[in-house]
Amino acid sequence: MYFAEHLLVNSVKIGSAISINMTPGFDLNKIKFATNESTYKKATGLYEAGKVTGFEERFSGFSAIVLGTKPYQVFVEERRYDYGSCECYLGQNETLCKHMVAVAICAVLAGKPLRKEDREVSYMPKCSGKIGELSKEELAAVEKSLSASLKYIKPYSGSSKTWFAYQDSLSEGCNRLSSIISDLPVDDESANLLVKLLLKLDKKLTMGGVDDSDGTVGGFIQETVDVLLEYAKFKPACTESFHLLLNQETSFGWEEPLLKIYKRTKTNN
Repeated sequence: MYFAEHLLVNSVKIGSAISINMTPGFDLNKIKFATNESTYKKATGLYEAGKVTGFEERFSGFSAIVLGTKPYQVFVEERRYDYGSCECYLGQNETLCKHMVAVAICAVLAGKPLRKEDREVSYMPKCSGKIGELSKEELAAVEKSLSASLKYIKPYSGSSKTWFAYQDSLSEGCNRLSSIISDLPVDDESANLLVKLLLKLDKKLTMGGVDDSDGTVGGFIQETVDVLLEYAKFKPACTESFHLLLNQETSFGWEEPLLKIYKRTKTNN
């Protein structure tokens, strides 16, 4: 991490366009899903309060003065928003801080306002509580998004030096999946998607070389099971998808409450 050279004083007004010639190597989705919830919320607060001032492009990134407890000189690289510098305590200890994230948001949005859906991010899967159906086009789009998010949950073959970066990738993948799940309507097709997703994740844990030492993926699986249990309450017909779990050997028995409901439903019918 290193510091930009010049202090800037010109204010960036949210809603006013900023001229940016250099395209960042990251987008808002990358920022919000790869940043922890607390840091992201604080960063969006700084951005929306107009605390990012004097924003400018530099040779290999973006710099600004972010107004916190005092003015902090901040720089983020063009390709990676989590590489750069900040004069705050975290920045001086090479830890991604809210000031760097706020500057990265400014680089992506060019001064435009945040949308509501970008301000409110789901960091764990939730049941939407909305009964509905996915159209063929929507189903195809969801399947594509799920597949893209699963790529972040990959085997670990690096050294101990890269383990933390690897765990960050697992968290980003789970965050991306959580956002997709939380928008799904409660429907048989949604339940089917989630059951298949859980089986894919379990396969990654048991045979795919995923190092889930800190329980990120396992925790996500359990939270998604809870979503399916909510589905069963809102629309009992969703339990039909649970038959896919019959005779499956999973990594830690997460399927048991779903099968219990499925068998009970079959007995009652």
